[in-house]
Amino acid sequence: MIFPAIDLKNGQSVRLFQGNYQAVTTINEEPIQQALQIDTSGINQLHLVDLDGAKSGQPENFTTIKQIRQSFKGFLELGGGIRTYQIAQQYLELGIDRIVIGSAALKNPQLVKQLLNDFGKQKIAIGIDGKNGQVATEGWLEQSNVKMTDLISKMNEFGAQNFIVTDVSRDGTMQGPNLDLLANLKEELPQVNLIASGGIRNVEDLKALKKMGIEESIIGKALFEKTISLAQILEVEKC
Repeated sequence: MIFPAIDLKNGQSVRLFQGNYQAVTTINEEPIQQALQIDTSGINQLHLVDLDGAKSGQPENFTTIKQIRQSFKGFLELGGGIRTYQIAQQYLELGIDRIVIGSAALKNPQLVKQLLNDFGKQKIAIGIDGKNGQVATEGWLEQSNVKMTDLISKMNEFGAQNFIVTDVSRDGTMQGPNLDLLANLKEELPQVNLIASGGIRNVEDLKALKKMGIEESIIGKALFEKTISLAQILEVEKC
């Protein structure tokens, strides 16, 4: 699955540059219309991020997320600020198909274990964000000393199967995904499903990812910059 991404801030669709909350570009003031456009294009999956929630640790764009869930017919994935059992359950009961646990995977691993046990591995993805192979948390505002490979291994032991890997230094830069990082992770952890995020520019990047066995990816800025279209995403998915 190739996921178009909608990042929510103050109820609007935006893009950040390298995770910088001060470097914000407004994409669409009506993200529900943006989601409907993706839906009517024939793409059956969408990745949502509550950027305000990622910063605060609480749902901050819940009303907009609920409206998008009601409008979008396909598979809906959501991350950003899901750090308690109650918030996770609230979103899953809302009908979110897969929630993304980021900071809590590092800071509260027992929560992830409980969510996996109660809701199953298909409902939970782990967001592994970082720089230089080390994990970043709190909406990328904090850098840890934990290696991505170590965190993935630990979460995999708990039963997690899906891992969204974002090189923060590539996000929003249109420089291409970090293929070396992804290849190293895939070689070291062949049993998990890696989902590529950050830096994807065009069809060639998507094909390069598929060639190395990464079937799922997330695209944000490239759609806004029109270096890739929804029609092209559909084309690659059929290959």
